[in-house]
Parts: sequence; structure tokens; C-alpha cells
Amino acid sequence: MFILTIEPIISSVYQSKLDSPEAGALAIFEGRVRNCNDGKVVQSLEYEAYTELATIEGEKIVTRAMEAFEILNAICIHRMGHLNIRDTAVWVGITSRHRHAAFSACQFIIDEVKLHVPIWKKEYYGNGDTGWVNCNCTHAHSGNENQ
Repeated sequence: MFILTIEPIISSVYQSKLDSPEAGALAIFEGRVRNCNDGKVVQSLEYEAYTELATIEGEKIVTRAMEAFEILNAICIHRMGHLNIRDTAVWVGITSRHRHAAFSACQFIIDEVKLHVPIWKKEYYGNGDTGWVNCNCTHAHSGNENQ
């Protein structure tokens, strides 16, 4: 399941959707808005997406994870719109019988989403400037993995 939303991501809501008596492991990744990037003070940021394509590509990634790893369920949610410092921007949750599959699938999904899903990030800086981050190509490695 891949979801784009303008609503705040509440981890417990999505975590409960993954609940299963078979699950011995739950791995969660939360990507949060931080107050600095590349030496600049960040006050907030904004995400935009090509919604239809982003949803299709996101679903493909989650499906590939379900097929490639021994997991029970997977959810990836990405926020759109204006976000403040500390807001959750992206959330990935995986359940599996064993931890290794959960960790591996979780990392696979977030890495693939960052590389292939057409979502763009605009940062608002403390000095009043703005800047689009890693927007040259959605299918190339950006080199900036901490975003």
C-alpha cells in the first residue's frame, strides 16, 4: 500500500493496520523534517508530486518488496504540501515473521521511493531564500541520502 497525503502522518494509525498474529517483527522508518541541510538553516519545506505517476510508482515499489522479501505486509505514506520542522514527511512500516526481512524491506522501500517516485521537495531557508532539492531527475541517484 502506497499513500500520498496532505494530512499529518500518525504512526500508531498505520502501525495498527499492519498488526498480525503471525508478525514477530515490525520495522518502521520515519523520515522527519530537520532544521538544516547542506549548511543552511531550514525553516520548513514543501512537497509536490505528479500524483498519478507517484502513486503508480510507489505501489510498484511496495509490490516488489512484498515479492522480494518474506514480509507479511507493507505500507508507505508520503506527505505532500507544507511541512514544519519535526513533521513526519515519509513513513514506512513492515511486518514479517523475522526481523531481517522487516529491516531489509523497510530500507528497500525508502531507498526506492527516494530514487524513483516523482516527488519534489522545496526548502524554505532562514535567510528568506528557497530552493528545490534533488529535482534534476527522479530516476538517478541523488547522492544526498539524508533527506
